[in-house]
Amino acid sequence: MTAAARIEKREDDMRERRCIVTGEALPETRLIRFVVGPDGEIVPDVAAVLPGRGIWVTASREAIERAVEKNLFARAAKENVRADADLAARTEALLVARMHGDLGMACRSGAIVFGFDNVARALEAKVPPAALVEASDGAADGRRKVAGLAKSRGLQIPTVGVMTSAELSLAVGRENVVHAALRPGRLADRLIFQSGRLEGFRTAKRPTAGSTPVPEKGNE
Repeated sequence: MTAAARIEKREDDMRERRCIVTGEALPETRLIRFVVGPDGEIVPDVAAVLPGRGIWVTASREAIERAVEKNLFARAAKENVRADADLAARTEALLVARMHGDLGMACRSGAIVFGFDNVARALEAKVPPAALVEASDGAADGRRKVAGLAKSRGLQIPTVGVMTSAELSLAVGRENVVHAALRPGRLADRLIFQSGRLEGFRTAKRPTAGSTPVPEKGNE
């Protein structure tokens, strides 16, 4: 079973929760959980482990900002609570931090390879990567080449493409990380999952035509 198929199965098996903004019932993998802290402040619980009654919001900047603006957290909690204006930004930062941690573990455990050439070799291997990692501000030509290599082998591999080269480089302690590939395993599954949630915060931040991409130096 591929990583993407495992994520889909997880969604099928997981309980659905109702978003307080859209009213739509979604699997927990597509939502962010919030709780009311001891001081009445709304706290993002991206790992869904904090005690207290969960308040669920679609994993997107727009949905969280609307919940704050319309005072929907107080309505859902049925009490006076404080939801700060920077709640969406704080939630995004926590998602990035979780991805940083998983990328760091993948690096230390040897579950990730870096650089265009190494990614190309990984795509030719008997067991292909579970996920590709691409810097969101990397050159479009490089992304097209990697996609073309995967297509030539008949592979449909999920891409983790929501973090910048600077963010990826910081996570793994290397310079100018643009392309990488993750070996199959739980870390790959988690990064695909977290990437899907972070996507809702990053869509509007993607580079546009004419912007300056990060150059691909060396074998990163």
